[in-house]
Amino acid sequence: EIDWQGAQQVRRLFPAMVGIFILPPSIAELERRLLHRAKDSPGVIAKRLASAREEVSHVLEFEYIIVNDRFEAAISDLQSVVRAARVTRAQQRLRLESLLDEFK
Repeated sequence: EIDWQGAQQVRRLFPAMVGIFILPPSIAELERRLLHRAKDSPGVIAKRLASAREEVSHVLEFEYIIVNDRFEAAISDLQSVVRAARVTRAQQRLRLESLLDEFK
């Protein structure tokens, strides 16, 4: 779990990385969740919401966007992205090089 700046650094080191952005269903729902946890002061929550707005402004820099509206659905979406990323042409080419050579 990294922020958008960390994702940019990782992408420079690993250009084939797959970026996944987990997005709250709304800013109001994010605020409700933070308040419901009752772990942070109102000032900390305000800072976290401001930070979230900054983070979301970079959402389109990621290949996949998962809206965490229902936890089970978000997990399923995440699993689907990971499975799909494992079978891209580039990934399979590396894994299956000897098999593919058999067909030449």
